Amino acid sequence: MSAEITAAGAAANGAGVIHDIGYQAYDGPRLGRAQIMLALGWHSLKSAFGIGRGAKAKIVPVFTFAVMCAPAVVNAIQLAVTGTHTRVVPYDTYRPVALRVLVLLIFLAAQAPEVVSRDLRSHVLPLYFARPIRRADYPLAKLAAFVAACLVLIEVPLLVLYVGTVTQVRTGSAVWSETRALIPGLLLGAAWAAVAAALGLLFASFSSRRAYATGSVAIFFFLTWTLALLLTSIGEHAFGPGLQQPSALARLAGLISPFTALDGMRQWLGGTSPGPVPDPGGYGALYGIAVLAFLLAGAGGLLLRYRKVGVA
Repeated sequence: MSAEITAAGAAANGAGVIHDIGYQAYDGPRLGRAQIMLALGWHSLKSAFGIGRGAKAKIVPVFTFAVMCAPAVVNAIQLAVTGTHTRVVPYDTYRPVALRVLVLLIFLAAQAPEVVSRDLRSHVLPLYFARPIRRADYPLAKLAAFVAACLVLIEVPLLVLYVGTVTQVRTGSAVWSETRALIPGLLLGAAWAAVAAALGLLFASFSSRRAYATGSVAIFFFLTWTLALLLTSIGEHAFGPGLQQPSALARLAGLISPFTALDGMRQWLGGTSPGPVPDPGGYGALYGIAVLAFLLAGAGGLLLRYRKVGVA
């Protein structure tokens, strides 16, 4: 009775009143930063593949994954039908190189906004930062999840290619030879995933509108790739077809695009399969530096972007 009188008096005086409507208080364990980042990363990874959403959200991930696996499947069928044991698709370039670039570009442009732009559009970042996580935890969890998504897109086709090849060989030495060829391809694929995911999320995070985020990602990757190939072609042919070695312009043009920079680094580290850019020769170290610069620019820019968003 006294509580009702007090509440009635508070209401009469215009003061706020707290009503107990029967919700049970949470008395379970409260998880810390590591569990929050793990949950956020797992949710972001599922978002990158449209898991937990409608069929429409799964169209691009399923399509890009199927197209990326196509060379490995065709190679396995060819080996089984012809009875030969010679693999025709290299692990390091996964030819045709343009296929990997275009498929990855579509995946980045379509799915990077799914990972970051939705939270910006819904204005839920203050809710995340109200929890016991630091400002850098959110973008790092998102980046780790999207790198994992890109790894699935890049590395699984290589594993399919490997399995399809070793099932047709007959000797242990041939299996070991395929394994040694696969490992550099997997390491290079990890570099592709890290650089592409970092830059893709960075450009997608600049807009809460999906269309703008998709456009910014696609424009950056497509324009730099096209410009690098154009300058490479000019460097190879502008000074006459009789050149014994590519010109400096042809060797350096690949530094413009993250995709061609990755291929130049591959050749510098010993890759022998032909790629979209000529062998960089003495400029090879510049391609390694360029790949590191692209990675640091993407990851560092993402951290700075969310430091600003977090206080906005």
